Amino acid sequence: MGVKLSSESIRYLTLFESITGASVKDCLVQDEKVIFVVKKGDMGVAIGKGGINVEKAKELIGKKIEIVEHSDDVLEFITNIFKPIKVNVKLIERKGKTIAQVTVNPQYKGLVIGKGGKNINKAKELVKRHHDIEDIIIK
Repeated sequence: MGVKLSSESIRYLTLFESITGASVKDCLVQDEKVIFVVKKGDMGVAIGKGGINVEKAKELIGKKIEIVEHSDDVLEFITNIFKPIKVNVKLIERKGKTIAQVTVNPQYKGLVIGKGGKNINKAKELVKRHHDIEDIIIK
């Protein structure tokens, strides 16, 4: 499954890789935020000592930065998307499509969904791009 990147995403991806030395698998640009999906094991490199790499990238890009660690395991990948919030993920089949069901402590439900559904939409987009998951339902 190939991920299509816009020229803006490619620019950010290249810049982020050159600053951090992390291997970036995907870059998603939202209005005020850029989300980088880094290769499994590259999270520490991407963040840098004391967050120095993220700060430098944030300065150069001029937007907030979020980093998600990739995983070929869809359950782990979805868990990584919602970190540091602890979620429980299970896959269910519905009408021939695979859907991820995410259970979260009710007090964090708002954070998982995000303002105007921003966080859940980001999660759905990333999961659709990297795994064949049709939808994410929050319980």
